[in-house]
Amino acid sequence: MIKKPEMILIDVDGTLVDSVPDLAYCVDEMMKQLDMPVHGEAKVREWVGNGVERLTRRALIGQLDGEPDDALFEKAYPIFMELYAENTSKRSLLYPGVEEGLAYLQTTGIKLGCVTNKAAQFTEPLLQDLGIFDKFAIVISGDTLPKKKPDPMPLLHGAAFFGVKPENAMMLGDSVSDVKASRAAGFQIVCMSYGYNHGVDIRDSNPDAVIDSMAELQGLLENN
Repeated sequence: MIKKPEMILIDVDGTLVDSVPDLAYCVDEMMKQLDMPVHGEAKVREWVGNGVERLTRRALIGQLDGEPDDALFEKAYPIFMELYAENTSKRSLLYPGVEEGLAYLQTTGIKLGCVTNKAAQFTEPLLQDLGIFDKFAIVISGDTLPKKKPDPMPLLHGAAFFGVKPENAMMLGDSVSDVKASRAAGFQIVCMSYGYNHGVDIRDSNPDAVIDSMAELQGLLENN
């Protein structure tokens, strides 16, 4: 049973923004510079969601789990960071329904924040370029605090910022990391069906609800 919250914290990649086209471009350009085979967008789509350092490591070994050679990573990571600084929002798009969902939320009095594992240097320009930065009273990025999702710290930081108890708060996300962080923080968790969860159906993680579009938020929050 979904309870209408006083506050919602919303994830970025895979929830608000399809950022894979830019991330995949940067991964493949990095691989070319390293004289290594490129991966393509479909592969990268399964690897995102844990920050760009983890994405870089996965690209270097060509799989989700494991670690690349340290020297190779030290060479590759600055290449990726430079590419992504130039390509943060050139190909990224808001998902269908995001603008409608945000417009509805702004009529409700529900406090809105953003919580992501993406570093602030990429998060803030991306949200600004896509025209939604001003919708959020707080943006908690992957390097805002000592810990990031799935640790509950960023969510509890958001609740404290707004003066809202965790039981009156909700997270809107797309991955098992979002579910784990929400459960640990005592938040309700609603997930998008379309996001980045390493190729696994998010329903397997048992969030409180799954929706196909943020335009469905109104029905979800007002029919309970």
